[in-house]
Amino acid sequence: MESTAQQPIVTMISGPVVKARPAHRFSMNEMVEVGDERLVGEIIDLDKDLATIQVYEDTTGLRPGADVYAKGLPLYVELGPGLMGEIFDGVQRPLEILRGKWGDFIRRGKTGTALPRDKVWQFTPSVRPGAMVLPGEILGELPESHLITHRIMVPPGVQGTLEHIVPKGDYTLDDVIAVIRSPSDKIHELKLFHRWPVRKIRPYRERLIPSEPLITGQRVIDTFFPLARGGTAGIPGGFGTGKTVAQHQLSKWADADIVVYIGCGERGNEMTGVLVDLPKLLDPRTQRPLIERTILIANTSDMPVAAREASIYTGVTIAEYYRDMGYDVALMADSTSRWAEALREISGRLEEMPAEEGFPAYLASRLAAFYERAGQVVSLSGKKGSVTLIGAVSPPGGDFSEPVTMHTKRFVQCFWALDKELASARYFPAINYLQSYSVYISAVEPWWTEKVGNTWRTLREKTINILQEDSRLQNIVKLLGEEALPDDQKRIIEGARLIKNDFLQQGALDPVDTYAGPEKQFLLLDVILHFIERLADVVKARIPLFRAMELPVVAEIHRLKFTQRGDDPGPFKSIKEQIDKEINALLHRQDSL
Repeated sequence: MESTAQQPIVTMISGPVVKARPAHRFSMNEMVEVGDERLVGEIIDLDKDLATIQVYEDTTGLRPGADVYAKGLPLYVELGPGLMGEIFDGVQRPLEILRGKWGDFIRRGKTGTALPRDKVWQFTPSVRPGAMVLPGEILGELPESHLITHRIMVPPGVQGTLEHIVPKGDYTLDDVIAVIRSPSDKIHELKLFHRWPVRKIRPYRERLIPSEPLITGQRVIDTFFPLARGGTAGIPGGFGTGKTVAQHQLSKWADADIVVYIGCGERGNEMTGVLVDLPKLLDPRTQRPLIERTILIANTSDMPVAAREASIYTGVTIAEYYRDMGYDVALMADSTSRWAEALREISGRLEEMPAEEGFPAYLASRLAAFYERAGQVVSLSGKKGSVTLIGAVSPPGGDFSEPVTMHTKRFVQCFWALDKELASARYFPAINYLQSYSVYISAVEPWWTEKVGNTWRTLREKTINILQEDSRLQNIVKLLGEEALPDDQKRIIEGARLIKNDFLQQGALDPVDTYAGPEKQFLLLDVILHFIERLADVVKARIPLFRAMELPVVAEIHRLKFTQRGDDPGPFKSIKEQIDKEINALLHRQDSL
């Protein structure tokens, strides 16, 4: 009877928040199982003999008096081969495997293992017995997909003499592949996978200062507001401004080895589109299915709200694991607003004092803790890898002054503000070039200067100045009309129109324009600015500007982004020569009058 009295039981249920006592068996952030169905939960507060549990599943039917079972481990993910190409929910349950067992809906409670235990992997060792191995050291490799080689590492916190390692052959996840004796004579038996707490940052040797751009193929991003490899970016935008499509484009084209896509609280039809379409898409670089280098975490708005909070940490921990192997990982979180809403609901259930708009007072620190897990590092194995975090934000009504957007601006280094008016005008990406910014411009300038062209920074600044001047002139145009402006100001408006239509606007579904490499971006912008500069000669000669805009070369400039991929600078050079030829002819005709 005494042991039964000591068994923790549920005393109160409020949605995903459950209280249990006695709490002496529990520790903070410990993983627990609640009730007969073994619902997965986590200890989030201990107050004397009362434990507060955040349950990551639907608590319908759970009753006071149900038993709570301590696991003795923090909330963790399994890290090993079998992650790539898989689709998980917020607490790393494999959806496709469970669908084969149970149909279209996941049963509540413990569902088995996250990684397939019966699958055989061909492991090739790279170290010999007797070697001294350190945390993070690579013991061997195995092919996880056609695109990704999985490197089996010594888990952090383990080091010593390698007493035994298996020969090359086929092994399952539960096979012991290495035995390490620590300096204190403790024996560690290593398998192809290990567990890691999701809220704990994986250690690394050195954090590097970002200096290389993460090329996305989207001109407004790469040229105007570049993102560094290992950096952070936020994409705020109201409903219908193209956040999800933008993240799909980044997932497809970003210059990253691996993409982790987290659908956090988004509508089911959006995630269905991702889950159905992504396996069919081909990687543009390798012509292999894109899913072979993608990990999907699907946590839609109809799933338990608490699991949204876990899904963010699940995704970033997996990203850090591949970073430690030496890969460049891009993580897309769509969207952090839904994650913040989950924090707000749980905070309300805990009866905490609300801050602005009902969000908890610790919202800023939670966002900071998430974005600080980005970075380019030298891993414990000595390899250079990176995690780039790109978080979508869904402010209600497109109001950028709401708390999640404002706090996100504090912690990200790139801010790509999506504009409802641009989206309504069929601009993609609908990134507002006046509200957006990037602090990586100086950091990536040496790369652009060396790899593409030494005038990249100059071209960018000239373009931004033209767009800013155009924005000022548009206020006058709204009052007086464009015809009331002198020709030198009309030149700015016409030039800005060329920049917006022929450079910033990009066709996501066009086979050529969907991706623009750095060379094409530089060459295309150089052509457009050259034409705008030659328009100054037309204005100076007192030639009506419309005559210059009717020249045949203007149509060639419009077609340039749809016809040239940028791998050959010849056509761009020919267009510049044609611009000079036609403008000079126009000036000559004026002189002869």
